[in-house]
Amino acid sequence: MAGFSICAFVPALRSQPGPSPEVLRPRRAPHSLSRGAGERIDGRGASSRRFVVMSTHSNPRILKVNRKSRYGRPLSPFDSDDDEEGVEFDDGEDEDEEDWSDEDEFAEIAEYEEQNKDKRKKDSRRQPNKGWRSGSLNSRQQNDHNENKNPARNAANTFPTPDHKKEYASYSVIGRGKQKEIKPRQHGFPRLSEEIDLDKRWIPLLDYLCTFGLKESHFLQMYERHMPSLQINVVSAKERLDYLLSIGVKNRDVKRILLRQPQILQYTVENNLKSHVAFLMGLGIPNSRIGQIIAAAPSLFSYSVENSLKPTVRYLVEEVGIKEKDLGKVVQLSPQILVQRIDVSWNTRYFFLSKEIGAPRDSVVKMVTKHPQLLHYSIDDGLLPRINFLRSIGMCNSDILKVLTSLTQVLSLSLEDNLKPKYKYLINELRNEVRSLTKYPMYLSLSLDQRIRPRHRFLVSLKKAPNGPFPLSYFVPTDECFCEQWAGTSLDKYLAFRQRLLLKDFAKKYEKQR
Repeated sequence: MAGFSICAFVPALRSQPGPSPEVLRPRRAPHSLSRGAGERIDGRGASSRRFVVMSTHSNPRILKVNRKSRYGRPLSPFDSDDDEEGVEFDDGEDEDEEDWSDEDEFAEIAEYEEQNKDKRKKDSRRQPNKGWRSGSLNSRQQNDHNENKNPARNAANTFPTPDHKKEYASYSVIGRGKQKEIKPRQHGFPRLSEEIDLDKRWIPLLDYLCTFGLKESHFLQMYERHMPSLQINVVSAKERLDYLLSIGVKNRDVKRILLRQPQILQYTVENNLKSHVAFLMGLGIPNSRIGQIIAAAPSLFSYSVENSLKPTVRYLVEEVGIKEKDLGKVVQLSPQILVQRIDVSWNTRYFFLSKEIGAPRDSVVKMVTKHPQLLHYSIDDGLLPRINFLRSIGMCNSDILKVLTSLTQVLSLSLEDNLKPKYKYLINELRNEVRSLTKYPMYLSLSLDQRIRPRHRFLVSLKKAPNGPFPLSYFVPTDECFCEQWAGTSLDKYLAFRQRLLLKDFAKKYEKQR
């Protein structure tokens, strides 16, 4: 992991005793924040200095997912669609306490729905928001975006020249995924032409973007979100997307990136994209993960490295207390932490955990380091119901603190589909006690269908299950170690048993649904 120095990011640390408030407090519009009910900025900080880091990003549960455009269409903050694929991280069963469970129920995304399809007339074409030049970005993003703005470059890159009509037909998409040849459309974009005043000079760019799976409905979203992104000439757009593909962005993620952050087509490689990638690498993030982070948080390109991203990192280190060596890991686990209102998120959740379960500051810092998604979760809908569940099964505050400090991802697990079924199996089938969870909290993160039930049933079928409470330590090691140490059989035999058990359970669920 590459070394990281906070002084390298914030020159003020080397030459001045304290940061300038003007540098760390970017201007923002009054409406630019989206925060949960009851959240506020507490004037008390951990030190005498107070740093404020601005962002409009927050917990997905708090974001206004039901907001609509001025044309009546639902406009998701993530602009997902029905056939969209999310960012893929490494799959696999949780075997380490510090791994991030994939059973997170908070990452709910509002889907784009089509309304009044085929009922629009040409005389009611859509127009971009009148205030798009000042309102398409939030205040912090707008200020940062203006820093990279080059009028001469924009004028040169806006519309394609007549020669581009021949040029775009031979482009092919590089990177991961099947290459596709760009072929000019015979009938243009009829639906798009009905909805907006479509400039024919946009056609080469639209044809090129179609190779990434974008459709007319997606171009309408891009138009409503940031119309100037469709005015970029195809050569400039290809240069920028080719660069993203070259640093690890997957071909299938380009569509999702453009729907969430169409402005990325306007950012130059040399003046914007490369500097932000260098910033991520400076945090100790390996090259192999850069593409995944960009796909998860493409909006980071709209924030100034010097005025926004580096002050956020400084706040995480100096105010929250995250160690510099852990910054790369924290950002990989939750890229959105770089673009959210970190001061509000940290203060509200720290004070809540401190008051609710008596968590000391060091314990909360450990929780954030292991599972930074904690800063996105709603207190009322996320943290409190899970803490109350642990109380309801007989845990005291000190036990809850041990569990959450060791396995913070418990706060992300579904109550109905995860925590409650595992608790019932622990009591009714394993004949074990709740206090065993304080010693083996990772039991709550393991898959009930893929690991807990198969291993227990397999030993019962072999008549090798121990008498009395079934030890939770049997679920910790790998399948190979389990078979060798406790089952005394081959791995193939266990895997075949598990497969039969899964098919049997699936058949039962199917019969119930009929």
